[in-house]
Order: sequence, then C-alpha cells, then structure tokens
Amino acid sequence: MDPKLLEQYGPRESMEYDVVIVGGGPAGLSTAIRLKQRAQEAGKEISVCVLEKGSEIGAHILSGAVMDPKALTELIPNWKELGAPLDTPVVEDRFLFLNETGATATPSWLLPACFQNHGNYVISLGNVVRWLGQQAEALGVEIFPGFPAAEILYDETGAVMGVATGNMGVGKDGEPTENFQLGMELHAKYTIFSEGARGSLGRQLMRKFNLDEGRDPQAYGLGIKELWEIDPAKHKEGLVIHTAGWPLNSQTYGGSFLYHLPNHQVAVGFIVGLDYSNPYLSPFEEFQRYKTHPSIRHFLEGGKRLSYGARAITAGGLLALPKLVFKGGALVGCEAGFLNVSRIKGSHAAIKSGMLAADAAFDALVAERQRDELAAYPAAFEQSWLHEELNKARNFKQWFKKGLTVATLMTGIEQKLLGGKMPWTIHRKKADHESLLPAAQCQPIVYPKPDGKLTFDRLSSVFISNTNHEENQPAHLTLKDPSVPVGINLAEYAGPEQRYCPAGVYEFVKNEDDSERLQINAQNCVHCKTCDIKDPTQNIVWVTPEGGGGPNYPNM
Repeated sequence: MDPKLLEQYGPRESMEYDVVIVGGGPAGLSTAIRLKQRAQEAGKEISVCVLEKGSEIGAHILSGAVMDPKALTELIPNWKELGAPLDTPVVEDRFLFLNETGATATPSWLLPACFQNHGNYVISLGNVVRWLGQQAEALGVEIFPGFPAAEILYDETGAVMGVATGNMGVGKDGEPTENFQLGMELHAKYTIFSEGARGSLGRQLMRKFNLDEGRDPQAYGLGIKELWEIDPAKHKEGLVIHTAGWPLNSQTYGGSFLYHLPNHQVAVGFIVGLDYSNPYLSPFEEFQRYKTHPSIRHFLEGGKRLSYGARAITAGGLLALPKLVFKGGALVGCEAGFLNVSRIKGSHAAIKSGMLAADAAFDALVAERQRDELAAYPAAFEQSWLHEELNKARNFKQWFKKGLTVATLMTGIEQKLLGGKMPWTIHRKKADHESLLPAAQCQPIVYPKPDGKLTFDRLSSVFISNTNHEENQPAHLTLKDPSVPVGINLAEYAGPEQRYCPAGVYEFVKNEDDSERLQINAQNCVHCKTCDIKDPTQNIVWVTPEGGGGPNYPNM
C-alpha cells in the first residue's frame, strides 16, 4: 500500500476467507462451485468469494463460442434441468479454405476430430457464465462484481495471502478526489487466479515465482467478434462454419468462425495470431475485409450488426502451460493457458481446470493446511482427460509457422491419421512481441474504407460494445518509458499500436511544432490485452481500471 495513503487514511479494512478467487469467468466460478459442492458433501463450512472486475458477472466475457459440455456435465450433472443456456446443438460442420473470390469446402470425412462438433452446443459464453454465477450464489459463494483485484498480498514467508481491490475515486493526476475510497484487502488460505488470457496479476506471479521457466513462450491470438441478426431465409440454427486462408497470407496464423444461434442471430468472428510479422497488419481491418468474402457476405447482407467485442486468447497449449501452483495459490483457465487452439475451445478446459484446483484446495483445507503449494492440482491435471486432449494438440500452432499448406497437411496427418500421437514435439522459441519486423522490411497494407453496412470503423464498433470508464481516473494503459512509442515504435515499426488495437485506444497525433506524440484514449479500451502482448518493446503495461469499467457485452 502507498505509504502516503497509509499515513493519510490509515490501513485498509480486511476480510478473511478460506479461498479468494480472482475473476468471475468459467474457470473461477467452476472453482467456487466445486469447492462448495465438496464442502456440502463433507458437511464442512468453507468461505469462498469471487472478485469480478466487470460491472456484473458476464459483462467482460467474450468467446465464439461452441462448447463441449463434457466438463460442465462433470461439475453439474443436471445442468439441463437447472436451465443452463446450452440450447442450440450443432447440426452441421463446414470448414472452408478461402481465396480472394472463392472457397473450397473440406469433405466431412476428411475433417479431423478436432474440427468436428457433434454433441457440442453453440452458446453465448457470457450467458452461460451468468448462469454459473447463479449456481455459485445458490451454494453460498460471495460474488463481488465491479471490484477488480489490483494488488497481490504476500505474507512474511513470501506466500500469497490474498489480494487487495483497487482504490476508488482517484483522479487523473493520481491524487485522491472527494469521492476517494480505499480498496479492501481480502485474505485467504488459498488464492485462485482466473483473470483470463494475460491476466495483469498473473503476469506478476509468473515473474515472482518463475512459473514459465523451462516452458515455451506463451502464444496468443486476438479474437474479434460481432453478433448479427440476419435474414431468416439465410439462417440455419446450429450451423457451424470455420475458415482458413484469405484475407491473411499463408505465413500468418488465423482463421474465422460463423456460428448460427437461435433467433436468426449469428456470431461472426476472426482470430489473428499475434506472432504476425508485418507491423502494417491490422487484425480489425482484416476482420472487416473477411466479411466481404462472397461465402460470408451471403449470410450478413441485409442483416443488422448488434454487438462488437475483442479479446486476446491463449494459443500456446500444453507446451506453454506454466507451473500451475505457487505458495498460497494457483492459476486456472486461460490465466494459465488451457485453451485447446486446435478445437477452438477453452470453456470446457477452464471448467475442468477449476474443478481440479478446487479439489486440491478443499483437500488441503480439510487437512488444515494453508498457503503452501497445492501440488495435488498439477498432479491431477497430468492424469486427466484434459491433459490427454491438450497433448494431442501440442504441435497444432507450431505447424502454422511453416505456412498454411504445410500446416494443413501436417495437421491432417497428425490429427486424422495418427490421432494426435505424433512421435515428436515442435517447440516455439520466440514470444509474440519479438516477431515484428522493422517497417522498412515490410509492405504497407491498404485497407478499404468501411461502408457502414457490412464493414465498420473502430469507434462505431466500440460504441456497440457498451464500453465505459470513469473519465476522471488515471489511464490504466501505462508506459514504462513515455519516449519509446515515438522514439522506437513509430520510428522503427511505423507505430503498430495504432493498428493492432481493435478499439482505437492508440493514435499518433501531431504537436504544434510538427513533432508526434502517442495519444492514449483509455476510455475506448475493451480490455482485450493485445497491447500488453504485442507491443514490440514491452513498454505498455495494462493495469486494472476503476471497478466496473470496460465493456458490457450482451449475449456475447
């Protein structure tokens, strides 16, 4: 805690829990539910709380999404009877390879199992998470939305002893306003971190405990999504379409999804691997371009765009999974990187990882342990179906560094012919931020102007994400060195932050003397974390804004 604030306001109030969970997504809520289930079965009382930075549970949840119900069935076997919003079974899979004007469909008999979705459901993950929140509260979990965990607390032995929420009512100048309120400390015997991909506290834990030592660098993708209402004549509920190829070149990892939901709605999205090399590439503009392809335009023309959002996803898989535990806590879900990129699915993995961590924490609490390493969690993961599934997909992302043709061929051989049992493993050496080439070595990309019907600009997109931040607060997008954006990023890489950000947060503007400066429009931020990942100098650090800030995604 800031000594100046301590002197002025005294110590923060604190609350004690058995387990504190940071993040109210599928992993965090599943951890909470499993803990309470185990306590109920054993006739024990344990206290569990969940902190969620969004204004409500589900507000910041963004995913495709097609969900494998396997883990949910393990967690809550009667989810259908309890009204879980998994209402749209997948009825058809299509996988298309796009070129600029046409598409080649992969015959269903050639599709590897990772691209087959029989038995899965097209969902709004945000709505599933809202439902999980209700189940957790019914079991006695305390949920605090609008309270981001801003600081990790350590005890005298160096173990994690909980977290503190951010102070409220701090002005842009960093000084307390008349509305100032100190954050609250939440102390726990175990603290579980489930902030999603590139969590701000998770990043600190990685450094402090060297959790990623000996692992491949984590790989990320940026997922951009729109929800549309389309012509009923073009709609087929339960249809799932994935594509690869155009508009990306064969050396850039990425692909798309188009999922048909109920009520004549479709979720359309595009994922670009953040290991791309051309600083002129804009994932947002590539997504807009993708929608103009005849195979995609067909569905959207005449329809209406309802919502927009963006979020980074982890794509490194098993080889990039960090050590999952440290003294006093654990990482679950996309905080650790459990997403199976070959299946384009992470919610089932998030739920399962939360269950495994909860079992380890509950057993430790019953044994009257606290703030040690929950070694039973990674041990149980290594024996689980989730480990087996991720092991089969361990090479998937790496093949794409060889180009789309080689990747397609080798993925087919590995997944279809060998069932994921490739006798060798391919490792990644470089982090995503190290992959940008200097602008002088790359060809600028000219993107068409948006038409306002099928393609759109960033600001109109951010508007329909319902993003809002308290205006008089310090920017939560911080720079280690303010001279770097112009001195290095603009000079050497043509200012890539103005293109990789899908929300128009970063723009270079001219001063009166014709020099340039980076302007940070923090109020636009949709909390995707791309800047924290892709900045070539790692000069941008994303920290939590005041509680409740950010997007408010409906049905995403």
